[in-house]
Amino acid sequence: MRPYIRRVRTASGATAVQIAEKVRGRTEIHKHIGSAHTEAELAALLLVAHDELARLNPGQGTLDLGLEAVTAGAASAVVESMASRMLTETIRTAYARLGFTDAIGDEVFYQLVLARLVEPTSKLDSIRVLDELGLDAAHHNTLLNALKRARDRDYRGQVAKACFAHSAATSGLALCLYDVTSLHFEAEHEDEYRKVGYSKQRRVDPQIIVGLLVDRSGFPLEIHSYQGNTAETHTIVPVVKEFQQRHNIADMVVVADAGMLSADNLQALDDAGMRFIVGSKATKAPQDLAKHFRWHGTHHDDGQTVDTVTMRHGRPDAKRTMTRAEPVWDPHEHPDQWRAVWQYRRKRALKDQSTLNKQRNRAIAIIDGQTKPKKARFVKETNKDREFDQATYDRAMELVGWKGYCTNIEASIMPAAEVVSSYHQLWHVEQSFRMSKSDLRARPIFHRVRDAIEAHLTIVFTALAIARYMQSATGLSLNKIIQTLRPLRDVTININGHKITATPQTSDTATHILTALGIDPGY
Repeated sequence: MRPYIRRVRTASGATAVQIAEKVRGRTEIHKHIGSAHTEAELAALLLVAHDELARLNPGQGTLDLGLEAVTAGAASAVVESMASRMLTETIRTAYARLGFTDAIGDEVFYQLVLARLVEPTSKLDSIRVLDELGLDAAHHNTLLNALKRARDRDYRGQVAKACFAHSAATSGLALCLYDVTSLHFEAEHEDEYRKVGYSKQRRVDPQIIVGLLVDRSGFPLEIHSYQGNTAETHTIVPVVKEFQQRHNIADMVVVADAGMLSADNLQALDDAGMRFIVGSKATKAPQDLAKHFRWHGTHHDDGQTVDTVTMRHGRPDAKRTMTRAEPVWDPHEHPDQWRAVWQYRRKRALKDQSTLNKQRNRAIAIIDGQTKPKKARFVKETNKDREFDQATYDRAMELVGWKGYCTNIEASIMPAAEVVSSYHQLWHVEQSFRMSKSDLRARPIFHRVRDAIEAHLTIVFTALAIARYMQSATGLSLNKIIQTLRPLRDVTININGHKITATPQTSDTATHILTALGIDPGY
């Protein structure tokens, strides 16, 4: 039997409205809608129950148990509106708590950010999303005008200042993480901004490069975009310098992966008074660890670290291995070197060995003619003959499990273990990028003009800050928050000119979200 609407008289004389179902002669209650003390309240609850019943059983289009009699005999009940007010008020509260309301004061811009959080889509389709949420959505032209205001009034700069203030008051700014990603366009032709460049997804569409700076918790601080063919190493210095100048910061630590490692980058950061921790290139390992291997052999303990130095330019002195002790980096004593910390992990070694063996098998297959000739590691070509490069393979196997970190922070300020742990927090910026690409769907971008694209990134940047704030406060993902609160809709019913608002029953998860964000469940 299908679910139906059930009315039951309670001990207090009220009428309880429930969604029920007969199962083998027994009545099972699916959901308790509420209790009514008047005919008007009963009509309102029955309408809410009808909406719930339609959701549970789309094929059942009429009310059970005589709502028609109630509406005909007692009142004419009309559902005037439904709104996901609990969700919109929650996001508005987070928006205001981060200081965006005071900094920007643009309701239409807020609606664009709200739509991006709830259901990322085009600007035109955002009107549908806002209407479904129960808001008085702005016209499409008004939304486009908001994009122009975001550019002309530097909304991104205002948002960045508010983000800085929030981070300084919570996570702190002693450590900032930086990484880059690419955002592609559904376009056939390049222009001066959207260009085909290196893509980790191996796409050949025009793209732009986006650099994101976050704090140690993954909360966004700064976002910049570059031409699609810009090298990753050319992005970090402009972003960090603008952040430093915008907020007048004298001392901070910037963490980035090995892709950001270039001699010019590190020198520029050092000249700007910035401290950095950057992933070191694997090619540096033989030089940096030569002394350690000579005096300690090839057996390594899990978690073992080597605190030494690495050359900024050129090759090190060949006599450096004659002494046993590793040099202690000092900026004055080692002007041509940086500090290098190398760590060995057994788990990493097993993974590296597996990768090298796959590369070895591939090389042998090419040499034996089992696969078509192609460029591959460990294949050495001499006089048009191919042979396995055993020496290179052996050297690579000696270095499995080692990961290097380059820094200009002295050991007296930050020990080796802290250098390693600071670098490993880079997953926070990677998580923020994943959120912007998946949850907020920053790509593909449908705008063509750079100003509009930059305004789109400002919306994504603002939405990312709100998403990270709510996620940190609740311990739940953005998707979970949206999926929990969006179905909880307030219903306004007009019964003979009298309006009644039926509020949704709050689930345990919804109550947790509201409580964690400091919102009264009664809002």
